[in-house]
Amino acid sequence: MQRMNAPERPGTTSVSRAAVAPLLILAAGVDVLAQLPAGEHHEIHALAETLPASTVAPFVLLLLFIAVGPLAIPRLWERHSIKAVAAGALSVPVVSWFLIHWGAAGGALLLEKAREYVSFIVLLTSLFVISGGVSLRGSLSGTPRMNTALLGVGAVLASLVGTTGASMLLVRPLLRASARREKKAHLVVFFIFIVSNCGGLLTPLGDPPLFLGFLKGVPFTWTLTHLGLPWLFVNGLLLAVFYLFDRAMLGAERKRRPGSQITEEAPLRHEPLRLEGGWNLAILAGVVVLVFLSGHLAWPFGAQETGLLMATVISLFETPEKVHRENAFSLGPIIEVAVLFFGLFATMAPALLLLNVHGATLGLSRPWHFFWATGALSSFLDNAPTYLTFAATAAGLKGIAVEGRYLARLLEHDGGGALLEAISAGAVFMGAVTYIGNGPNFMVKAVAEQSGVRMPSFFAYMACSAALLLPVLGAATWLFFR
Repeated sequence: MQRMNAPERPGTTSVSRAAVAPLLILAAGVDVLAQLPAGEHHEIHALAETLPASTVAPFVLLLLFIAVGPLAIPRLWERHSIKAVAAGALSVPVVSWFLIHWGAAGGALLLEKAREYVSFIVLLTSLFVISGGVSLRGSLSGTPRMNTALLGVGAVLASLVGTTGASMLLVRPLLRASARREKKAHLVVFFIFIVSNCGGLLTPLGDPPLFLGFLKGVPFTWTLTHLGLPWLFVNGLLLAVFYLFDRAMLGAERKRRPGSQITEEAPLRHEPLRLEGGWNLAILAGVVVLVFLSGHLAWPFGAQETGLLMATVISLFETPEKVHRENAFSLGPIIEVAVLFFGLFATMAPALLLLNVHGATLGLSRPWHFFWATGALSSFLDNAPTYLTFAATAAGLKGIAVEGRYLARLLEHDGGGALLEAISAGAVFMGAVTYIGNGPNFMVKAVAEQSGVRMPSFFAYMACSAALLLPVLGAATWLFFR
């Protein structure tokens, strides 16, 4: 009788050892920022009136660097050090300006941005690492029907465990299922549209801007009851377009390479679906509960972040090496996101302040105005602060002071709910327009490229979203946000 191999025991792997340094840096950053006093910055709104437009230049330059870097310097772009130098160099003028010209108020603002950045990266890191410890195996054949079903499941999961968690759980199974397909970039593009963005509209846990709204007074079930139909329309139409597109792509491939790819009639040999590392789902559920409780209990900075880092370490060290190997798991994608978003968080502060101060002069009054204005900026800025900026603008139109749980008062005002619906949908949906519109976009792109998929450049991806996503959102505007 053949001797059975003993099951592989979890333990310290090369991946977990390599992650020690980045996690220690994050933990140290959390500790330092938690010890610093928040300071007073109530005068920032008045100071922002004097903010020169030239302070936005570093942010614009960083956007251009992200856009043209992969095309102009493809070999150097693979080095995180090049991105770190660019992000750091462009952040210095903004940080210096706030410290020199605004003094203590500028320091308080920068500390607030630093805490937001660390919270953002810690949450993304935890979701990335924990979901990377789950491997879905079995007969996922990569046919148009199976791919569409997988994206549909992802759209639902995005509202339950967040767009980042759902993206990291499902992007690798999607890529494995279609490994024999010749053309795979379109799979990832639609995955970013649906799973990494549009699917996360139904709950505050789905996308960061909605969670910020929840903290500012929006009831937990409000997004589900008021935005359920837009979610169903946009994701349903995108799934239908994807199915037809994927079927056409597979048909063309069958003509070029008959018999060499998966087809509806000749799928892979059947293997039962199985979940390896499934206990990581319990840790993922714990992360969701932790984030939810932090909003209700008003924990001080550092409490939530420490809990998330502890969950990350447990998952990283206890996940068997086999699961990480099957997922081609590495820290490269999250390091890239951390480096680039460091620069974005620092340099976008002037842009957000100027918009907040002068937003009322932009002529915004109708829901569709807020839908497209929020969406346009969410395509290039992080959609969470963009959401808050336009929510504050809407509150100002209704004479509501931006204090405490002010969005609850906005919802009680006549027409306030319609404006917030448009802002919420614009922030979530149009985070998919560019790679930098939402954190998971870059992560999914990096994972796909790590798996050998040749992804569209920054501008090529924007062309795809303009052709495929914006018409769907135009129809949604006419139906729901007039």
